[in-house]
Amino acid sequence: MRFVPVNCLREGSIVAKKLVGRNGELLLNAGTVIQNSYIEKIKRHGYNGIYIEDDFSKDIEISGLISDELKYRTVFGLKKVYKTLEQEKKLSNDDIEKIYNLANNLLEELLSNKELIVNMIDIKMFDEYTYFHSVNVSVLSIVIGISLNLDKNLLYNLALSSLLHDIGKVFIDKEILNKRGKLTKKESEIIRTHPFSGYDYLKSTNHFPASVYIGILQHHEKCNGAGYPMALSGKNISLFGKIISIADIYDAMTSDRPYRKALLPSEAIEYIMGGSGTLFDKEIVKYFVERITPYPNGTCVRLSNNSLALVVENYKDCCLRPKVKVIFENDKLVDPYILDLRNDQRTRNITIVGLFNL
Repeated sequence: MRFVPVNCLREGSIVAKKLVGRNGELLLNAGTVIQNSYIEKIKRHGYNGIYIEDDFSKDIEISGLISDELKYRTVFGLKKVYKTLEQEKKLSNDDIEKIYNLANNLLEELLSNKELIVNMIDIKMFDEYTYFHSVNVSVLSIVIGISLNLDKNLLYNLALSSLLHDIGKVFIDKEILNKRGKLTKKESEIIRTHPFSGYDYLKSTNHFPASVYIGILQHHEKCNGAGYPMALSGKNISLFGKIISIADIYDAMTSDRPYRKALLPSEAIEYIMGGSGTLFDKEIVKYFVERITPYPNGTCVRLSNNSLALVVENYKDCCLRPKVKVIFENDKLVDPYILDLRNDQRTRNITIVGLFNL
């Protein structure tokens, strides 16, 4: 299977991973043959693209860090909690218990995953960004925490903190959150209140450990003091704050936003690596980039020898030189063949120079 941006979808393509609607209802099942009306439906629901099966990619396996079932269950479970807080201005004991269960389920599935590598382009609905983003940030934060060998209790608290890191946005006007143009100075100041608003509200409930609140409060702080809300730097930023900061910026950069299109995983990784030691903690960046593939399986890449290929396998220790399946040479279709950019000595002078849409 391979990822195809929504604007590149064609009639006759076969859906490889199911899509759900805004309330968790089934939108398109795996195996569905795409019609033009389905493409319009996908666009209306705000998906940035889907995974398809075709002859080029039929032997490429792609799986997420968590199952699609758990992902959607967590997204829509969190949505219900946020909606309750918006309407009632408080969370019930049942809501708190639900949050604990959602975090625990994420942690348990990730702890059982032997290969903790982010090897796919995430599919999310534009209108439901807050909930998809929160779940993704929690998954990425837990992965970093496992890489740092944190004990299970700390991982659990990290899961809670990262899952709730943006809960303060519940208290911000939706017109500001979803504004497509540039924010005014006043609007930017309002947005920057969300870490403290989330911290202040959850701390008042007295339902979570202190480290959970601190991570929420500090997830926009930067190691050089350029962050907010308190412009903390270096050792004054908690471990949770440093971890969630990196997970948050990566998922935000690789998501469609009202004011810009999503960046590629490779571009987001380059930005984070460029900020290592200044914006972001150097050690945490090191562990993070080991777990994120710049060119996920199924990505269409252009090689320096003028060939076009699909990524079929990534290597944790050599993320820029994956195994690829060549399908075009000099713009001509060829019988597909495998190039191993890491292990084949004959490919040492071949590099990935860009991406393309097939």
